[in-house]
Amino acid sequence: MNPNKQLWEKGDFTRIAASMRESGAALVDKLSIAPGMRVLDLGCGDGTTAIPAAKAGATVLGVDIASNLVQAGNARAKAEGLTHCTFQEGDATNLQALSDHSFDLTISIFGAMFAPRPHDVAREMVRVTRPGGRIVMGNWIPGDPTLVAQILRVSSAYTPPPPEGFISPMLWGVEDQVIERFGSAGVAKEKITFIRDTYTFLAPFPPVQFLALFKDYYGPTMNAFEAAARNGKAEDLQRELEALFTSQNKNGASGSTHIPATFLRVTVAL
Repeated sequence: MNPNKQLWEKGDFTRIAASMRESGAALVDKLSIAPGMRVLDLGCGDGTTAIPAAKAGATVLGVDIASNLVQAGNARAKAEGLTHCTFQEGDATNLQALSDHSFDLTISIFGAMFAPRPHDVAREMVRVTRPGGRIVMGNWIPGDPTLVAQILRVSSAYTPPPPEGFISPMLWGVEDQVIERFGSAGVAKEKITFIRDTYTFLAPFPPVQFLALFKDYYGPTMNAFEAAARNGKAEDLQRELEALFTSQNKNGASGSTHIPATFLRVTVAL
């Protein structure tokens, strides 16, 4: 099986995505989506941005490599009565089922950044977006002190070294890397802009309970705990992540979770 597909089908990201709905809708509000626009949401999960985009009047196609998330997205769209929002399986490195210049806006929020072969990802996003359209990516930033970058940093210390040739997904959070990748797809650097933005994780229970969702349902964290257990270090990883989640929580002693995380919002004008 494709290792990337295996990773994202391993858990159930819908459990994490439930904490991201409010920020997903807020981000879509910033994108000037108008009725009738054709929108592609790449690495869409179960529709955290695809469904708000459809509610804004766009015709939306969500594409994800994980079949369980595609199924969950279609179920959510059906429950909302959104007949102009559909989800299908696909690989961000090779969108062979999609025609050139099919979309006015291509979105990928913490999705395509995790696909291998980033130059292929950039090329495909440019190919399927019409001239005059836009690409908007949300990418976690390496070394950032907020939650997700730190989860991945901590987890990497407990997992085996990546295979030879592995390219860190976090490099999508480095402006020069983004410029180089889209440049190889024919986009001038002047057409690419960057904003540091915030996604907030909200959950009606304490941060230690929120961590349990990552441990049980988020593929990269699941892999880290499995590797740590093999080395007798699972308790060390648990303590380190509990401290991280607790320190990042802005709700303090309220018994709920409110954790903002900084990301790089990339806009490419074609």
